[in-house]
Formats: sequence, C-alpha cells, structure tokens
Amino acid sequence: MELYWFNHAPWFLLVLNLLLALTVVFLERRDIGVTWAWLMVLFFLPIIGFVLYLFLGQNLSKIKRYQFREQEKILLPGISVQRQLLLDEKLEFNDPRTARYRELLHMNMVGDFSLYTQDNDVIVYSDGKEKFDALLADIARAQQYVHVQYYIWQNDNLGRRLIDALTEKAKQGLEVRILYDAWGSKKVNRRFLQNFREAGGVAAPFFPSRIPFINFKMNYRNHRKLVIIDGSCGYIGGFNVGDEYLGEVKKFGYWRDTHLRIEGTALIQMHAIFLHDWSLSVKQKLPENLFLSVSRPFPGKVGAQIISSGPDQSRETIKLAYIKMMDEARECIMIQTPYFIPDESMMTAMKMAILSGVEVHLMIPKVPDHKMVYWASYSYLGELLDLGVNCYLYKKGFLHAKTMVVDGRIASVGTANMDIRSYKLNFEVNAILYDSQKAGELEALFRKDMEDSEILTVELYKKRPILRKMLESYTRLLSPIL
Repeated sequence: MELYWFNHAPWFLLVLNLLLALTVVFLERRDIGVTWAWLMVLFFLPIIGFVLYLFLGQNLSKIKRYQFREQEKILLPGISVQRQLLLDEKLEFNDPRTARYRELLHMNMVGDFSLYTQDNDVIVYSDGKEKFDALLADIARAQQYVHVQYYIWQNDNLGRRLIDALTEKAKQGLEVRILYDAWGSKKVNRRFLQNFREAGGVAAPFFPSRIPFINFKMNYRNHRKLVIIDGSCGYIGGFNVGDEYLGEVKKFGYWRDTHLRIEGTALIQMHAIFLHDWSLSVKQKLPENLFLSVSRPFPGKVGAQIISSGPDQSRETIKLAYIKMMDEARECIMIQTPYFIPDESMMTAMKMAILSGVEVHLMIPKVPDHKMVYWASYSYLGELLDLGVNCYLYKKGFLHAKTMVVDGRIASVGTANMDIRSYKLNFEVNAILYDSQKAGELEALFRKDMEDSEILTVELYKKRPILRKMLESYTRLLSPIL
C-alpha cells in the first residue's frame, strides 16, 4: 500500500526530502547504522524528519574549525619521547602488573596525544555528598584560578552553593571560569550568573542557541565534567551539579556514581581539554604557558592517561580504548553504565571476551531515566545473556557510573557511557588508571553494588511482555541516533 504522504505531499517537499536523503548517503559518509536510521526517519516522517535532521543530524567532523586541537601541538614533544621509550621497552612502570598494557598506552598516545603520567594521587568517590564536600573545600583553598566544566548545572541548592563558592573566589581576584553545556544546563541563565560575573568571574555556554528556542547543534553535547584548581588538583567523572546527584530528589532516590579527585601531572591533559573547549565557546585563546602547568612536584604513584573524544575528532578514541581494554582482559571485565547501546564493534569485543573464557560482568540501572534509551539497551542484552554475560540490575537507586575494570589491574572512569551517543556525538573525557590498587578499589565497589542489584537471567529476560519486546525492537532501529 502506498504511503499517504507520498500521494499528497507538495512536490517540493518530496524533492527536498530526496535531496536530504542523498546528502545523508553520499556526502556525510556516516556509519551505515546511522545512515539507515536517518533514512528511516526521513522516509516515514518526511516533514518532521527534515526538521529533526536540521537539529540532530549535522556531522561536525566535516567542519574544519572543530578539527584542530591546540593541546596536540603543546603536548607532542613529551609524547614523542614517551612513545620512543615504549617502542624501545625502556619505559619503567611504578606498578609492574600494568607493564603488559604497553599497546593500550601507545594507542592512546598516537590516537589522542595523551601523555602517560605516573606521579598521580587518586581518590575515588562513589557518593555525591562526599565528592562535593571535597570539591567545595578545594575551591575554598584555591589561590590562583578555578576552572569548572559540567554538562548539567541545576539552579537548586547544590547549584547555588557551588556558584556562591566560585563567586567568593572571583571577589578575591582569582581567575574563575565556568563552562557549561547550553542544552544540559538550561537553568543557568543571566540571573543565575549575575553576581558571579559582577564579581569578575567568566562563564560561557557550550554550543548556545543563536536563535531563541532553536539550536541546530543540540545533538552535540559537551558531556565532560572537569575541574582544575591551581594546577594542584582536579576532578573528573560522572557527577553533574544538582540535588539529584546528592540523592535528594525523590524521583531518582540514591544516586550511585563514580568520580575521581586527581593530584598529579595528569592535570596537564585535563586542563588542555578544558582550554580547547573554552576556546571553542568564547573564541578566545588563553595563554597556555600560564595555565598548562602544575604547581609543584607530586609524590603520587598512580599511572594515568586522560583521553577524550567527540564529534570534533575523526577517531572514536574512548570507544577504541574500551575495545582494547576488553581485548587485553584475561580473567575479568567489570562494566557499569547507565546506558548500554553498543555498536557492532563493541558487541563483537564483548562476545569475543566471553567466548575466550573471560568473566564479563555488566551492571545497568533497574529503573530508567530515559525510557526509549532503556528499551534500546534491553534489546542488546539477550545476545550477551545467551553467551554467558553476568548482568546485574542496580536497584538501590539510579546507577550513573561509567566505569570499566579489567583483571583488577587497569580501570577507566569518566563521562563516556557505553553507548553510540558517547562514541560519536558527545564531547567526552575519561581517565584510564594503570594501577592495580585503584583498579582493585573500583572492583570492590562493583562487588558491593552487586549486593544492591538483582541478577538478570536468561529466563527472566525471555518473560518480558510482548509489547515490551516490540518497543525494544523499534527503539533499537533508532539506537544509532538516540
């Protein structure tokens, strides 16, 4: 049966729809799954689909002004030296158990210009109140500058506490900069920032709307959470700014997340990423020789690499790191993610690990915050359950942690979910820790979370209602663009 719209739509809309479809196929050169998803939207929703594409479908990797990253030039000399030491097998490791991950180190050095540092002291936070108490205390001690970047910043008790603390430091004459995502932090407005700016602080939205209520870059979100203070300490991980991240919003209940506080020269890479994002937002180049430094020698022993990815890069750096970590596994892989929408390469890596005899543990929330994404996530679990993955549904509250631990030796903590959006559309940042003590600490957290979870078995999975299975199938078709 012919479609109604095809018979009745004005000819120019049909032509426009056809031209847009040809653009998606021949000019964008996207992943085939993304291409088919957009073609389905354009075909079945010819007018609405065109509008959706304008807002959600742009390919930023084709836009040259997003391709250059200043930190690549700044960090290249040190990386070249490290790379040669790796190739000559002369790089010494503080933790000998992590020496086998030379290939992962090399891949991140070449693919993302990521320095490897081994003088870091790392504190792991799994509770929002502890994390923000520590952050506010560090801000109070700041003497030179505070640079803050969050995806979501709510205008609530926690949001106001943090802006008040930063306003006080700006009054003291410190360089205080806030970068927030325009889409994720909709409640950050002029009134919210007024006192902060009057005190001398500077705030900028990432990809703001140039036209009221219209933002053609809304699909490309800066999902990074970074804080750098005086070149002496920094924060990276999953917590945003809002009362829900303290477990004080009834809808979500207890909020389980993972965040790191870092002292060490890994801060150089974290700061370079912040400066890159800042330059995209304010079109102003900051003096790197002032900010790309650390304030003192650090006595820490934790090895770390800070890696980033986003639509401004041609390589999906964090996804490649996830795959390489799974490939290196010999005993156990532990993954926590609130959203599980893997692409084919990630599914293949997980299947290969399971079939190779590696224990793969996957934990997701039992109760979703985005139903369509949750339905799509469930559609992927059946294949893995059939192979023997251990799947846990966290039920104490909402699980928002984005972690991977491999063999109790290395671990990744950051902002990137295990989903296609994080691989391709979001600006993300992760810390990879090459330290068996910290990896063991994160593994212990996972095992503790298992006590607050229920196991999803093959039998329970097959008992899902028919309607639920249909919704999962439909949302999976759209998963490349969710």
